[in-house]
Amino acid sequence: MSDTKTLYTAQVHVTGGREGHARSSDGRLDLPLSTPGGPGQGTNPEQLFAAGWSACFEGAMAIAAKAKGVTLPDDLAIDAEVSLRHGDEGYSLAARLNVSVPGLALDMARQIIEQAHRTCPYSKAIKGNIDALVTLV
Repeated sequence: MSDTKTLYTAQVHVTGGREGHARSSDGRLDLPLSTPGGPGQGTNPEQLFAAGWSACFEGAMAIAAKAKGVTLPDDLAIDAEVSLRHGDEGYSLAARLNVSVPGLALDMARQIIEQAHRTCPYSKAIKGNIDALVTLV
């Protein structure tokens, strides 16, 4: 048996699917949902995934940088893209993170990004499941 300990469990109640509403059990997330490109005022699952993956990835970068004795710049930024696609096998996702680490040597930035991509829970979850790319910009 694994020695895995659950650190946190998010609980979100969704009604109405892509044209509905999402609310977390603690009330911190409470928002309307809309179909991508549609007329609604809400967010969509692709935007939520992009926000979640990029925030988690930056946390994984901070852990990797600390292990190397490096301080990440305050203006580190991640631009996430999550695409909803449709093809012969139905719907799928593709995702990309464009990571900007101003002032950090390119080689060190690449090492930190590679380590983060190996350890970030979102990166692990999508590995081999969707087209995903992490790029240093």
